[in-house]
Amino acid sequence: MKKQRRSFSTEFKHDAASLILDQGYSFTEASRAVDVHENTLRNWAQQLKSERGGETPTSKALTAEQQRIQELEARVDRLEREKTILKKATALLMSEDLKYIR
Repeated sequence: MKKQRRSFSTEFKHDAASLILDQGYSFTEASRAVDVHENTLRNWAQQLKSERGGETPTSKALTAEQQRIQELEARVDRLEREKTILKKATALLMSEDLKYIR
């Protein structure tokens, strides 16, 4: 039987990683305490450390600041796409208008 993959909230990941980074737990101790594989915990701790250093992750952010940055980056991307669509639509409408003026 295939084992179902567990998913964890960003808050859980943040709290689990901070056991190591802030509270002095070893990876083994923290892994047992939160019932997560040690390698998974290492990844979360590395991500949290990077985020605290100002690096925006490619996966879902663990810190509030990096989550906000990701939200704003997504918004900028959406607005840029909308702007491109509007430029193309404007150019198309203007070219149609020029046909009728001639």
